[in-house]
Amino acid sequence: RKLKETMEYICDSVSETAREYGVEGNYVDGANIAGFKRVADAMIAEGI
Repeated sequence: RKLKETMEYICDSVSETAREYGVEGNYVDGANIAGFKRVADAMIAEGI
């Protein structure tokens, strides 16, 4: 159950990010962009 919720969250996040950046339907680009944004946000929060 927890895994399903996590996978749905990831899928929604990737899909939304792809749509936001004009590559709707491209899960590879959506995942790469979403991952980059998470790392960048964490670095900014740490003051790097």
